[in-house]
Amino acid sequence: MPATSEILRVPSGDLALEVREHSPAGPGRPTVVLVHGYPDQQDTWAALIDRLPLDSWHVVTYDVRGAGRSDAPAGRDGYRTQRLVDDLVAVLDAVLPDGERVHLLGHDWGSAQLWDALAVEPDHPGLRGRIATYTSVSGFSLDHAGWLLAHRQGRRGAVVRQLLKSWYVGYFCLPVLPALTWRLGHRTIARVLTQREGLPADHWGPGLRRNAVNGLELYRANILRRVRRPRRLRTDVPVLVVYAERDGYISPLTLEDLDVPCADVRVERLDAGHWCIVTHPDEVAALLVRHVAEHP
Repeated sequence: MPATSEILRVPSGDLALEVREHSPAGPGRPTVVLVHGYPDQQDTWAALIDRLPLDSWHVVTYDVRGAGRSDAPAGRDGYRTQRLVDDLVAVLDAVLPDGERVHLLGHDWGSAQLWDALAVEPDHPGLRGRIATYTSVSGFSLDHAGWLLAHRQGRRGAVVRQLLKSWYVGYFCLPVLPALTWRLGHRTIARVLTQREGLPADHWGPGLRRNAVNGLELYRANILRRVRRPRRLRTDVPVLVVYAERDGYISPLTLEDLDVPCADVRVERLDAGHWCIVTHPDEVAALLVRHVAEHP
């Protein structure tokens, strides 16, 4: 991360989040907030941030609850996406200049929680009119996933392929064993993921075990409940979806019928794996810069 980052402790309910401003806010400087996924923390954005126009943008990242240097909730309900949206609002209240709108980018679980922010934005007093654009990378809306499952006629094969890619979700929802696996095997898992995904050797820091164990509650608190009972999702916020063609966890099924929830959506495909924000930062940065420029 840039040495000039300003570190803030932002309260959200009874928790505190660690937030970093990598460049200053100011007139004519769009605010761009990046939200990481599982089992990462905000350090995962380093390569991408190095390629963003920090001289003209106000770039902000934060450790989501339970990860990095942010506090962890005491129970499972604290990991529901409603609470993650509350965290986003708290961060915006702390860093977004009055009257300005934010450009959001989320990766993996960061993507899922920001889709939820879009879903509630029209009626949410802390979000209404505050989101300029959204970029989803290697992630999808839980509501849209539920809608696709409910409308699976003609795409049963695609549904099966996505379920096979998502085998780990069921495992993560089991009691005891997943946490034990991470506690005892986090170094081995890190080594396997690093090799398979082409990540830098130092990608996984000392916080991996805590991030991974705490973040299991994201799956347990949200996946089955939300996919079984999806809400109606419809947004007018301009959306860019970046799909990694070699993603081992997300299939093209998630790209289908995106015009149902989105009034303005564009899909870009990269020849990359799930962690394209790390392995292909030039391409992701170029897409984000274009998206922000097209929707100031």
